[in-house]
Amino acid sequence: MRNKILGVLYGQALGDAFAMPAQVHPDDTERCFGWLDSWQAAPADHIVHAGLPAGRITDDTEQAFSIARAVIDAGAVTLDAAVSGLLDWYDRVDGDNSPYVGPSTRRGVNALKAGEDPRTTGLWGDTNGAPMRISPIGALHPGDIEAAVADTVTVCMPTHFTQPAVSGAAAVAGAVATAMVDGVSLEDVIAAGINGAEMGRQHGRRWFGCSVAFKIEQALAIAASAGDKPCRLRRIYDEVGATLNVPETVGAAFGLLAMADGDPKTTAILAANLSGDADTIGAIACAMAGAFAGYDAIPAEDIAVLEGDAVFREYDTRGIAAGLQRLIAAR
Repeated sequence: MRNKILGVLYGQALGDAFAMPAQVHPDDTERCFGWLDSWQAAPADHIVHAGLPAGRITDDTEQAFSIARAVIDAGAVTLDAAVSGLLDWYDRVDGDNSPYVGPSTRRGVNALKAGEDPRTTGLWGDTNGAPMRISPIGALHPGDIEAAVADTVTVCMPTHFTQPAVSGAAAVAGAVATAMVDGVSLEDVIAAGINGAEMGRQHGRRWFGCSVAFKIEQALAIAASAGDKPCRLRRIYDEVGATLNVPETVGAAFGLLAMADGDPKTTAILAANLSGDADTIGAIACAMAGAFAGYDAIPAEDIAVLEGDAVFREYDTRGIAAGLQRLIAAR
């Protein structure tokens, strides 16, 4: 269990930090780096991450870890814990002046700070902040998709309580929950994600757009098609999408997970070269890969890069893993 929990947390950070320097368009990523398969700092002209050093985690991992710590402190997944974790992170990064805060998160947090009801502050949140920070919640429920989805609904509520956001987060949580069980196949993990997406779609404010499950299946078909990896990545970028739109983000993440056969480092490399919102897609995909393959599958040299990052160290990742393991054992 410890290997799986650490796999989720370090996988999340790996995909986030490794893909962080990727540009918005794959042609620009290729011009900057060629095939991006080594740790790099963000380019000076990066639209969001300019100035960040190689190996730096971003808001994807910071929010996931902050919510995990609040849940551990509370002893359970509660609405108050979700709010506390988000507000703690927002204040830590000076969210009012940070370029890294997503639009739905900023809207929801500002409403929370104004004293509004956290059961309604997320009713307009439709971007990908919910799936990017949900992996520790899935890890709390090995083999129990229903419980993972129920807690996902709670965590989504303060900032991202629309159908696509909850559906996307539930897909990730369901996949992680299933991957936490020893001996499951990657096909089982992906099927659990699609199941979770359909379950999550029953919650949140009705919203427009295609289903998360459809985008996952579209990405999986491309991942299994003929052609080399760069060609299939470009098809995912062009046909599935790689923006902040939840079905695109989550669909692409599952496609990369399948294309990499569940290997965390390969998944991170694919996310970086996909481009778009690469750090978020990488964080999601690699959290699922880390749950599936375990911490031991992440190369030691990459663990060392992550642990060399000052921001990563602030969160005491191994302490979070121990806390999550205690909560699992107490169930």
